Amino acid sequence: MLKSEGFKKYFFNTSWLFFEHIVRLVVALFVSVYVARYLGPDQYGLLNYSISFVALFSAIATLGLDQIVIRELVKDRNKRDSLLGTAFVLKVSGAILVIAMLAVGVQFTSNDLFTNLLIFIIAAGTLFQSMNVVDFYYQSKVQSKFSVQVKFWTIMGISLLKVYSIYIGAPLLWFAFLVLLENIILAGGFFLIYNLKGLSIFSWHFDLYMAKSLLKSSWPLIFSGIVVSLYMKIDQVMIKEMLDSQAVGIYASAVKLSEAWYFVPIIISSSLFPAIIESKKISEELYYERLQKLYDLLYFIALAIVIPTTLLSDWVIDILYGQAYFGAGAVLSIHIWAGLFVFLGVARSKWILTENLQKYSFLYSSIGAVSNIALNLYLIPIHGINGAAFATLISQFIAVILGPFFIKQTRISVYMLLKSIFFVSIIRRIRYLLLKKY
Repeated sequence: MLKSEGFKKYFFNTSWLFFEHIVRLVVALFVSVYVARYLGPDQYGLLNYSISFVALFSAIATLGLDQIVIRELVKDRNKRDSLLGTAFVLKVSGAILVIAMLAVGVQFTSNDLFTNLLIFIIAAGTLFQSMNVVDFYYQSKVQSKFSVQVKFWTIMGISLLKVYSIYIGAPLLWFAFLVLLENIILAGGFFLIYNLKGLSIFSWHFDLYMAKSLLKSSWPLIFSGIVVSLYMKIDQVMIKEMLDSQAVGIYASAVKLSEAWYFVPIIISSSLFPAIIESKKISEELYYERLQKLYDLLYFIALAIVIPTTLLSDWVIDILYGQAYFGAGAVLSIHIWAGLFVFLGVARSKWILTENLQKYSFLYSSIGAVSNIALNLYLIPIHGINGAAFATLISQFIAVILGPFFIKQTRISVYMLLKSIFFVSIIRRIRYLLLKKY
């Protein structure tokens, strides 16, 4: 499959986007390490707690509109101004709702006034995220390179500002402002690129009937987004409430390194899956054979990341973050194993989409989120931040393997994933090649 013309076509067609994504991610990761060393575990923990707390609510601000607006733009380009205008107004309304919900939510925390100030500065960024409707327009026209350029130069500019802020000894509050500033610059970039192409946001208009139609289609995605946010960010919020901000800082430093690899399965799956879908037109056997090869490939890549990271976790943390983050190595050596299930889960999500089984994705995410919360409540008091890492690992296993096994429609995917995990398909291929040779 890797040598096929189909693979080469899809790979070279998207390689420049992948390169941009990787460069942007690497820069952001190393700058975050630099910021973590500067702020120290306590202040870095407060910053990450604030970001995570906002993230729990920010899914509401998107209103699940992203893919729906793109779909509608593709269907009828004549509705561009009403679609973008309506989506913009809805997203601004969603952002205001998020800020109002945060005002209520912080009342149930142990936060002091300074922590709440950090939260609301970061939350203000959701208002400016409404301008990403411009990104939807370019995605619908298969011209994502314009949006990619805006995102790339924004992260580069903010990264330089963070480095300069460390140089001048800026306080923690300023780094929260930089999170807000990133959203402001991104919104300005989208506004600029839209106008440079001869278009104007002032031609947008709100359509009440269209708003009702969009929300009717998007409400399941709103709940799905909330569940995913809970799944990804609840651990840091619970650590702050059950332990302290320093524990959040140490935990977050490990998680950033562990999750830095999650773009890999997205890139590979997005690149290879069109060719896999094409094979379904030829035969189901070829379709599932190529799908199994994708699972095997991602599992081996995950193992190649997980095993060295586990063995070198303490050394990596010490080199990157320093002695102040002692304890993050143990978290990293546990949390990194969740990547095995993330890699396989991302690949399987493409299969679920192809087979029109999306309703089960929400179910599995919900099961994973509930499991994660319950396991955090049980394990954090016993094992501290290591318990939170174990909770993530176990909940990923439940969401990717255990939950889908009990649903008849998705059980076949579990069998395929288990073949990769236990090297069954690889051993069969090796045995076949050996028998063929001799």
